[in-house]
Amino acid sequence: MSTRVLTTTVDELSARTAYDVWRLRQQVFVVEQDCPYPDLDGRDLEPTTRLVVLLEDDEVVGTMRVLDDGDAMRIGRVVVAAAGRGRGLAALLMDEAMRLCGDRAVRLDAQTGLTAFYAVYGFEVTGPEFDEDGIMHVPMSRARP
Repeated sequence: MSTRVLTTTVDELSARTAYDVWRLRQQVFVVEQDCPYPDLDGRDLEPTTRLVVLLEDDEVVGTMRVLDDGDAMRIGRVVVAAAGRGRGLAALLMDEAMRLCGDRAVRLDAQTGLTAFYAVYGFEVTGPEFDEDGIMHVPMSRARP
């Protein structure tokens, strides 16, 4: 099984891959985590947004998006399929995100249980825990390296 990382804009995704990305986000965030939220918020369509997609034998097994908020980059919608967890796939996503962000400041809202994972990439908690759609999160940021 070969894993490859695809970094692209939404306009460059094939219709099938785009469908699989949104299906995976729905499966994990809405169904598995029981968190109904407006996933299609328009940010995927921004010309500066980069979607990072992990493919194993052309099947989407993970994805995230990297947004340009002007004063900083923002990482979001980080997700790995249940069958792919525990194999380092989230690290592959984050490695690519860090490459895309370069020396810019970066922010993300981490699910509270994942702060140690993001700390490995230089992220620090920057505010109090908050409830986002029924799941506890904390704001985190990485200053310019």
